[in-house]
Amino acid sequence: MTLPTPLSGVNQPLKGILLIVTATALFSSHDALSKYLSGFYPVVMVVWARYLVHTVLMAGIFLPQSGLRVLRSKRPLLQVLRAICLLGSGLFFTYGLLFIPLAENTAVNFLAPLLVAALSGPLLGETVTRGQWLAVVCGFIGVVIIIHPGGELFTPAVLLPMAAALCFSCYQILTRKLSAYDSPTTSNFFAGLFNVLVMSALVPFFWQTPTLTHGLQMLALGSLGMTAHLLLTQSFRVAAPALLAPFSYCQIVFSGILGWLLFDHTPDLASRVGIAIICASGLAAAWQQRRSRT
Repeated sequence: MTLPTPLSGVNQPLKGILLIVTATALFSSHDALSKYLSGFYPVVMVVWARYLVHTVLMAGIFLPQSGLRVLRSKRPLLQVLRAICLLGSGLFFTYGLLFIPLAENTAVNFLAPLLVAALSGPLLGETVTRGQWLAVVCGFIGVVIIIHPGGELFTPAVLLPMAAALCFSCYQILTRKLSAYDSPTTSNFFAGLFNVLVMSALVPFFWQTPTLTHGLQMLALGSLGMTAHLLLTQSFRVAAPALLAPFSYCQIVFSGILGWLLFDHTPDLASRVGIAIICASGLAAAWQQRRSRT
């Protein structure tokens, strides 16, 4: 996700750190709940419920302020492509949760920032340093270690979180391009509404009437995602991105804890090493990007 620039004159680092750590905890809870619900209902239905609740909440917040003009985009085709990338990321990631443990699935998905660094050269015309390329290579080495041949994760299913990472990196790049034309509110609401419409056309073919408990959990799913996004956005309005970026990797830690508590899974040594390499590579790429801009 492309993050907003901190507001002029605002510098509250501790508040920013608290907000982003809370956001990562909510994202991890959202993913854990997605994994749980996907054990009872088709992934298409789970993803549809998430986008439906998310978009209804966004409409309640932003439509009274801006009306339908919030959907007016100067680059509608790019907005559609961005929405498709976001939808692909969500579907691939959630399908991956059916086969890959939560922490490992999340860690592989964190290849996205590295892929953004690699793709920003040909797609955005930005300079990609040797250090950034090295970080990308090391990140993929981390994935190979996690899915080491002969291990239980060495299956075609590992391609799902990798595809999710690729889709999300394209989504981030398109977000960066669209930031020159449309507001973040327009981009986010456009993507949410588009994906609700697409998934609403598909969900009748996968429909299973949820129980009351599961229906409430689907409501919570969308609420968790929406709240996490709002907290994440607010964190980067009160503190510098360079300070906050490392704390985004708390999501992998929270996912590991929830995977252990809820699904009785603890990453093995190879997975822990691979996760550490991916985190280190992402931090190194962010540091290299910061240096190249100073």
